[in-house]
Amino acid sequence: MKTLAMILLCFFASGDDKEAGKEIFDIEKYMGDWYEIARYDHSFEKGLSHVKTTYTLNDDGTVKVENRGIRPDGKPKTATGRAKMPDPSRPHHLRVSFFLWFYSDYDILYIDPEYRYALIGSSSDKYLWILSRTPSISDDVKKKILDTAHSKGYDTSRLIWVEQG
Repeated sequence: MKTLAMILLCFFASGDDKEAGKEIFDIEKYMGDWYEIARYDHSFEKGLSHVKTTYTLNDDGTVKVENRGIRPDGKPKTATGRAKMPDPSRPHHLRVSFFLWFYSDYDILYIDPEYRYALIGSSSDKYLWILSRTPSISDDVKKKILDTAHSKGYDTSRLIWVEQG
């Protein structure tokens, strides 16, 4: 396993701030399908429903990221990108690109111990996602994630709840 995977195995994913956490992150457990439960509105997912992302660990230690959703006209939309870790001292912080060398921040702010749901943000308040292994989450989980996002300075009223049907 290459450098990124090895460092991510020691990745700290939850905690009281974005810089440190208390639980060890297991990149192998994170790989696979995640449903988008909620997100901040942004141009590259405008109007999409039924959004699901698949993460696959590459041999070189990078991560393949494939987003799939349904446009308002019913047609599918797929975008394939890659993630890398630019700074080994901040293993919770990834950079994701879907076009050439243009990368965006990707911070796993919280992940439950059984890898059933996660809160993803960025180093600014520009992006926020709630992800789940299933197309829906319970009200208790929703409250916990919203409280976590709010405690990290995110405006949860900006979230769009994604139709998964």
